[in-house]
Amino acid sequence: MSSNQKVLTDALGSWNAGDLEGYLKLYDENIRLYGYSPQPMGKGEVRQFYQHIFMAFGKPKLAFHDVLWQGDACAIRFTMTGRHVALFMGTPGTGIEIVLPGITMLHFSNSRVVERHSQADMLGLLVQIGAVKLPG
Repeated sequence: MSSNQKVLTDALGSWNAGDLEGYLKLYDENIRLYGYSPQPMGKGEVRQFYQHIFMAFGKPKLAFHDVLWQGDACAIRFTMTGRHVALFMGTPGTGIEIVLPGITMLHFSNSRVVERHSQADMLGLLVQIGAVKLPG
């Protein structure tokens, strides 16, 4: 197992153990995370984003379904699950179990992620918690 693979495996274990600080060790201090806000997020914004996720979804869990490596980059198809227990995007906790599928690409340097591009089904998440109603 390469050092990048080990760092990723350790980060997944930390996330699923509810250890946000352990998970955040995955990211370099100069991380640029694209896809969850209009502008790329730096390390401080990444920390705030995931603190909010942990509060809103009560120790969410991650499952990796496919992890494809090419050199110092990998693509991951993932699912996050949890229970909506606190305010998320203006919607108070509902107690609803959520399932959020997504895909992310990580670029490593010195065994830390320096760039990440992510897409997740945020509309589907908002529908699940009742923040958005589907037509019909």
